[in-house]
Amino acid sequence: MTSPRTCAPAVLRSLAVVSLVLSTAAGAAQGEMAEHDLANGMKIVVLEDHRAPTVASMVWYRAGSMDELSGTTGVAHVLEHMMFKGTQKHPPGAFSRLIAAAGGRDNAFTNRDYTAYFQQLHKSKLPLALDLESDRMHNLDLSDAEFGKEIKVIMEERRMRTDDKPQALLYEQMMAVAYTGSAYHSPVIGWMNDLENMTAEDARIWYRKWYTPNNATLVVVGDVDPKDVFGMADERFGPIPARALPPRKPQVEPAQRGIKRVTVKGPGELPYLLMGWHVPVIRDVVNDWEPYALSVLVGVLDGSDAARLDRALVKEGRIAVSAGASYDSVNRASGMFFVDASPAPGKTVADLEAALRTELRRVVVDGVSDAELRRVKAQVIASQVFQRDSMFGQAMQIGVLHTSGLPYDSADTQVRRLREVTPEQVRDVARRYLIDDSLTVAVLDPQSLAPKTAAVKPATN
Repeated sequence: MTSPRTCAPAVLRSLAVVSLVLSTAAGAAQGEMAEHDLANGMKIVVLEDHRAPTVASMVWYRAGSMDELSGTTGVAHVLEHMMFKGTQKHPPGAFSRLIAAAGGRDNAFTNRDYTAYFQQLHKSKLPLALDLESDRMHNLDLSDAEFGKEIKVIMEERRMRTDDKPQALLYEQMMAVAYTGSAYHSPVIGWMNDLENMTAEDARIWYRKWYTPNNATLVVVGDVDPKDVFGMADERFGPIPARALPPRKPQVEPAQRGIKRVTVKGPGELPYLLMGWHVPVIRDVVNDWEPYALSVLVGVLDGSDAARLDRALVKEGRIAVSAGASYDSVNRASGMFFVDASPAPGKTVADLEAALRTELRRVVVDGVSDAELRRVKAQVIASQVFQRDSMFGQAMQIGVLHTSGLPYDSADTQVRRLREVTPEQVRDVARRYLIDDSLTVAVLDPQSLAPKTAAVKPATN
């Protein structure tokens, strides 16, 4: 939904760190995580954090763009917008106004794997947030009139964030080429043609299909007693009946059988290169090792002044004005390992691709030193500790892990597995997965930004 520089390399770079593990070093002010399952199948997860009299409350639905059908791409994101358009009890806009009046803030986001709604507010106002969330879980008023207005807003959002941003278009086209059998093929915001032809009934169908308590998780982090939260949740969400969920069929990406290339023309000053390889993600937090090694490889290539790509391509080689790597180890479907760069003046995209390939080859041939590995591990683990300073960050991590099918309380195991990564494992994943047979290369071909001037016609008598 945003440009590749913020959506692929930057956001995925942070997710490789943020969503990989939950740090366990947040301090004595935190209690244990506790969980409770309602009779209707809704899961409640509470983490005590008594450092401030506030809470972060999040409701996660395990339904994202990967669950959409052809012809209705973008409907998960559309429904996210419509969830703020009123219920039988609360008129459009009332949800956010009530939260703001209580001194809090609220918002929502849609991903390929999930949709989540959150509030951050004083602990005494948690009942208000749960009242509002339970109300819109089963009483949403999806009127044709409100839908008609909001779908225009969403189409304009697509124009601003994707159609008018060449790097975002490049990322979108790359994903469409790289993925053929997975719903990751389509953008989260949807294809414009689908948005133009979407109806309120499409949103109602999505709402009835996925917005049910047995497909939802409530995560609360803050200055609370878990038993009190469980009681509030039972009272507000317990009466909502469960509904049968559609069967989720496996979306296994077929093995790629050769390099793919895509070029996108767009207004700009610099070319941009994005290279992505299909790689595994975490499925078993105890026995998997490759995703942890891939996360460390990202740290070797990017993330600090001492990282290889910035040092070799930008500072020393002066082949690129920027270069980075990224990888998201937590996905419901298969993953991608990215490297990206923009060439320096006088350098071509071909020069850039050759230089990136050289650096990746050095990992395979020369390996990673123990000192380099220690530095990278320290950076990644320190980032986990930093994330624990935020109640919202903790709630986000719990929700991401749980909705992606991983244990939300696997922090110690995942940190341990990350620390156990060896130089040989980093070299092995680079040799095994960063190969042409699984590679997609996307190039932005910048077009002149200068306005076109009309040709002057010769004078006639």
